[in-house]
Amino acid sequence: MRQLLALFVFCFGATTAAVGYAFATVTIPDPNPRTLLQNNVYYWSDGTVLATDGSVNRQNIPVSQVPADVRWDFIAAENASFYSDPGIDPQGILRAVVHMAQGDSVQSGSTITQQFVKNTYLDQSQTASRKFKELLISTKIGAGMSKQQILQGYLNSCFFGRQANGIQAAARMYYGVPVQKLNASQGAFLAAAVNEPSLFQHADSDPAAKAKAKARWSWVLDRMVKIGRLTPEQRARYAAAGFPTPRKWTLGSGLPGQTGYLVQLARSYAQAHDRSITDGSLSRGGYQIHTTFDRKRTAALARAVAKVRAQRLDPAHRAVDRDVQVGASSVDPKTGRILAVYGGSGYGHAHYSDNADTTGVPVGSTFKPVVLAAALQHRAVLKPGEPPAPITPASKFNGDDGIKIKDQQGNYVTDDKDPTGLLHQRNDTRRRWGHITLRKAMEQSVNTPYVQLGEDVGHQNVVSTAQALGLRSDSLAAPSAGFYIGTSTPSAIRMAGAYSTFAASGMRATPYSVAKVTHNGSVLPGFTAPAPVRALPAAIADNVTDVLRGVIAKGTGTKAKALGRTAAGKTGTTDDFRSAWFVGYTRQLSTSVVLFREDPAHPQLQSLVGVGGLQKVFGGDIPAEIWTRYMSDALAGLPDTPFPSPASLGRGANEPGTPTHSRSDDHHKKDDKKDDGTDRSGGGDRTGKAGRPGKWTDTPPDAPEDPATLPKCRHHKCR
Repeated sequence: MRQLLALFVFCFGATTAAVGYAFATVTIPDPNPRTLLQNNVYYWSDGTVLATDGSVNRQNIPVSQVPADVRWDFIAAENASFYSDPGIDPQGILRAVVHMAQGDSVQSGSTITQQFVKNTYLDQSQTASRKFKELLISTKIGAGMSKQQILQGYLNSCFFGRQANGIQAAARMYYGVPVQKLNASQGAFLAAAVNEPSLFQHADSDPAAKAKAKARWSWVLDRMVKIGRLTPEQRARYAAAGFPTPRKWTLGSGLPGQTGYLVQLARSYAQAHDRSITDGSLSRGGYQIHTTFDRKRTAALARAVAKVRAQRLDPAHRAVDRDVQVGASSVDPKTGRILAVYGGSGYGHAHYSDNADTTGVPVGSTFKPVVLAAALQHRAVLKPGEPPAPITPASKFNGDDGIKIKDQQGNYVTDDKDPTGLLHQRNDTRRRWGHITLRKAMEQSVNTPYVQLGEDVGHQNVVSTAQALGLRSDSLAAPSAGFYIGTSTPSAIRMAGAYSTFAASGMRATPYSVAKVTHNGSVLPGFTAPAPVRALPAAIADNVTDVLRGVIAKGTGTKAKALGRTAAGKTGTTDDFRSAWFVGYTRQLSTSVVLFREDPAHPQLQSLVGVGGLQKVFGGDIPAEIWTRYMSDALAGLPDTPFPSPASLGRGANEPGTPTHSRSDDHHKKDDKKDDGTDRSGGGDRTGKAGRPGKWTDTPPDAPEDPATLPKCRHHKCR
């Protein structure tokens, strides 16, 4: 025991001595030289300049010009013990960690002095040595400078978003006034903005940003009351006056066309892959960001959208056409490089949300290939208590409208909106398809087979396949029958990436937008291209591709035949026509296009009915037309590369109850042969056991149907 005590005393003494020595020897460095600040430069993939940003916007002012209430806003929010602490606050650091772990409001673990030191004397690196140095220098600064000097330096060095460094620039950028005219309510917002500048800078236009900013603003005012700097009556007056919404922000003057979306994508990717790259460091400049964006293909995508909009939409005479939004993305299947995006009309038109990277727009039937891939890989429980049975594109399921759906336990799926209490799955027509192959159901976008197939495969297996293809878990919908026909909301970028995995025979190359970053001439680590990984067996991916070729050849995507190349793809339209998709690919390029309506003043999806003068808008219409125009330009000069011939998957099982061999099977079998006539149908019997012959019975023929003649979508379906 004595030895342990002696060891503890020795270690404690040694540590104290080491800290004391470090404190005695550390010196306060010179402030970072502002004369070396420069813009950030963004480059196209060919090395030419895409855009520049990051010019410093700062006007240093004496702290006496900052109204007292505004000064106290920052102290209340960041460091209530500022005037009494020595520059560091160990209890505050611990308290911040506890609050964040409990999900409470974000609180800084650093004192105002520490933040001043980090902003003025040190860099933004997230290392233990830098943090230790920050603590030592902060202690010396706290002892050697007055509190007013420290507060002045802090307020002049904070980054507030909107390219505003310092509180004077922030006052002008957010409220159009000099700092002297700010009130406590406006100051509370600026104190909030310091925590999340890249989000709160959009509080004028983004409802999510405004809601979060309003909550933080309210919390700051509550803190002012708690520390005795506002009376409850004053707090109530500010609450009655309402949230001080910042003025409109027009960043886009220097970022025309698609440039703003490209820059934001690159910035977000760079920050996600290097924690030292922050909003503040980007604002101070010095970065050279080399993107994957192809200049010519980006222009081609914008032209395709503009041409189709001009030909098909008439916003001057048709009100429903005015709020139509288009998003698109194009990805290299081999590497994952994001080659082009179309994010919207541009920052110059006050459209700041990137439609190519948005989540919240359901993908509809473009999700069916994910379900098919999951079924081919994981099999399907066709009868309760039996092992999963093999599935192939030739497996047959009931395609009739209004059928009931069973789960893996054999129970009917419920629906509280149906008078019977049971789900009656709907298609886009009342046509009696009978039992049709999964290939035919994909080509004609028949819902019922894929809803039942999804239930038989299981939600978790489908989720697993979706994630393997690169779809993010937070974009995937909760379990429901609608999940299997597209209630999930991945972005256009992620959908292009998922389909590129099919194009690459099951190798997933995660989409990325930045190839290299240098800072003041030094190459930063962490920007190596993601290595392709095996997401699906080649046989499965190639069979999915083979099925999707039929969608273009003779299904709902025939408009894409105008490309005149070997291609595969899928249409998608959601309930009540709130979005329309076309996602397709060749061996060299995967591209997704989404169409939706959203009033900027009321950001929620609206029906596309009537857009372009059409009673109903399907993914095989305007989106497929945009896709075809773009792909024609983007692939010009490249060879028409064939897809690999799909390997046989053997015989697959049919849904129980499937009639054994009807005369219409002759028609189905033609669809299930390769061009050389090799039979890959692999049909099985109704019990799920392979290879049993049966009798011929009558079933309706499977003639394609023009999507434009289909009636309105109903509950639980996506085209």
